[in-house]
Amino acid sequence: MTSYIVILIIPSIAGYMSYRTSIAVTQSVSIENSVTQLQNSKQILERRMAEVEGFTRQLALNQDLYVLMNQKKDIDDGNVYGIWKLMKEVMVFSQTNDFLKNYYIYLRNENVVLTPGSAYFRPEHYYEYGHYDDMDQAQWQQQVLDRTHSREILPMKPFTMNGTQTSVISYMQSLPLDSFGSKAPATVVVLIDQKTVASLLSGVKDRYGGGWTYVSNAEGDPISMAGIGEDEIKAINADGAFDKAKQSQFYRDDLVITIRSAATGWVYRAGIPRKALMENANTIKYITWSVTGAALLIGLAVGWMLSHRNSAPINRLLGVVREQFGKDEPIGRNAYDFLQGNIATIITSNRTLEQELTRQQPLIRDAFLKRLLAGEFQTREEIEAAAAQADTGLALGRGSVGILHIHGYAGLDSVDILNELSAARLLLKQSLRDIDGRILMTDLGSDRVVAIFPAEGGDADAEAFRTAVQALLDPFAAYLFSEYKITVTGSFGELFDSGMEVSRSYEQAKETMGYADYTQRKGMLWYADIRQESSTYYYPLDMELRLISTIRAGDEEEAKRIVQSVMQQNTEDRELSPEMANQLIGELKGTLLKLLDQKAFAESDRFEDAKDRILAVQLAGSIEAIRGELNGIIETLCGMITSKKNDLHIRTVEQIKQFVAEQYSDAELTLYRIAEQAERPEKYISQLFKEVTGTNLSDHLEKVRMDRAGELLRGKALTVDEIASQVGYNSSHSFRRAFKRVMGVAPSAYRQSFD
Repeated sequence: MTSYIVILIIPSIAGYMSYRTSIAVTQSVSIENSVTQLQNSKQILERRMAEVEGFTRQLALNQDLYVLMNQKKDIDDGNVYGIWKLMKEVMVFSQTNDFLKNYYIYLRNENVVLTPGSAYFRPEHYYEYGHYDDMDQAQWQQQVLDRTHSREILPMKPFTMNGTQTSVISYMQSLPLDSFGSKAPATVVVLIDQKTVASLLSGVKDRYGGGWTYVSNAEGDPISMAGIGEDEIKAINADGAFDKAKQSQFYRDDLVITIRSAATGWVYRAGIPRKALMENANTIKYITWSVTGAALLIGLAVGWMLSHRNSAPINRLLGVVREQFGKDEPIGRNAYDFLQGNIATIITSNRTLEQELTRQQPLIRDAFLKRLLAGEFQTREEIEAAAAQADTGLALGRGSVGILHIHGYAGLDSVDILNELSAARLLLKQSLRDIDGRILMTDLGSDRVVAIFPAEGGDADAEAFRTAVQALLDPFAAYLFSEYKITVTGSFGELFDSGMEVSRSYEQAKETMGYADYTQRKGMLWYADIRQESSTYYYPLDMELRLISTIRAGDEEEAKRIVQSVMQQNTEDRELSPEMANQLIGELKGTLLKLLDQKAFAESDRFEDAKDRILAVQLAGSIEAIRGELNGIIETLCGMITSKKNDLHIRTVEQIKQFVAEQYSDAELTLYRIAEQAERPEKYISQLFKEVTGTNLSDHLEKVRMDRAGELLRGKALTVDEIASQVGYNSSHSFRRAFKRVMGVAPSAYRQSFD
């Protein structure tokens, strides 16, 4: 019984130590994950604020806004059309970015406030619509509209918009960007709802089901808060037990994480309840104690039963021996004969087991290699013992792991193909074993073989070893192809110095193989060949915005050119890892999915098909195949835009024709009047009419007038001068020239021809 108790105590102690280690590691990982989550939220918020700054810089380059800022203000009337045109141009920003949902532009010389949907020709009118609760109109005029701002951020303030109470932070920028006077020609104010900012920081709170987040600027003014009040934040900052410079610390019942932005100086702080943070650790604790307690109780019960059962035959045997000691000798021998019979049976069973182990030796060796490659061994002694058991005959000093790939069977799954692959693997391993019997091999899937190449004493450095392996495998690959038509490529990890580093070399070989599959490289590829990979991909915000606007405009060729440029930057000028390439493809898919949220695409009957195609894009083939698929999706999206534009264009042109047919007699009917009626710019109307009808709008207007003039000339009731006036000409001379140019004859000759 004592031995069983000792056996139970030893693993219990080891289990307790493992439990304490697990708790410490779980807590450390939870804190690290929380810090990472908060840092990710910070990066997202800074990127979104950069988008706001980029928006103001784009406004600074807007030609129409420049004209409005610098034109002289008429006392009686402002540039209504220019204001309307500017509103239409900047409205798109509020539709694609929730950070730009609410903003306004104040034009000083026009004394007008422009919003995405309205124009307020007095600031006080806008103040009635939206205002800070702690500012009256005069303070707002003085502190916001009448001051020069340069990337200035107003901390969180209560704000009432259209009767709805909220809190906002305000990004303020004067235009032009180089405004240094007391009053700038224009001021852009972007109102960012505190809830929108808080939603970007909700990852830490949501991850653990509670807690709070808080963001303040460098002066300590609040930018955003969720789950905590400003008074509580002040109490924490005033507490001497709280270290403001520490990144993570336990304060009362919360883990408080603090990070600072090097770019803006903002302080990001999050609090996570200790109970939620340690939920996983507590689960481990409860499971560990429950399992350990149950195991001890059950172990004691089983130990008592086993000890009693095992002691009984010994006691009986001793009793029999004592009882028979000194008596008839055969009886004593019978007891030994019993033991001898059992021992003989054990020996026989042992020999049978040894024979079975010999027969199972290849499986044992294969299992050893798989454990070695997976890094499951904890010590060198364990590796040496397992290697001796597997009878590998390898000391596992220096060497490298390689993966040999049999090509030509990708995507082919059938019994015949698998049988053929098995034969090919057998030939490959047998041929390689004939070259060097020390090479250990195991299968990796149906078409790959993992091989451990030992380094010779002279191959002390990586370059010499690489040269030796290359000299070994080049004729080997040529022999396989010439004899069996088997094409083999290889990928190799770095040199390992002991058996404990084999798994590292194996992982490098797998990474190299993934790179070879991704780039479709052939031959023997080493891990050192792929080390010069770029850690990031190239896909800046301005290029994404250009791609979005280009597809929204239906410009298929330009959109494809942008995608081609992105691919070229990331394949020819950079050498991305497969992981980074996946990230890039994910970003491109995200851009296309953003477009689908817009009304022009959502109303199309091809919406679901386009969405499914975007979601189906995966980095499974070459980058050219991915680009081809993206181009196909762009064609679909541009086709949707073109179809909708064509319908809209036809309706617009029909409206223009109707308007011309009704107003042709007006001598003041000009392209400007027609564009004003169609609510489109003049150049747009002119180009649109030409694209749809093949005729210039001015020529169409002239043709309508001449057709009507021809009808009147055939009627003989009016003179040529009267007809000229009725069809929209102030000068009969101009009418005569236009009539002859269009009809080929003068008006009088036209009338005489009918006489």
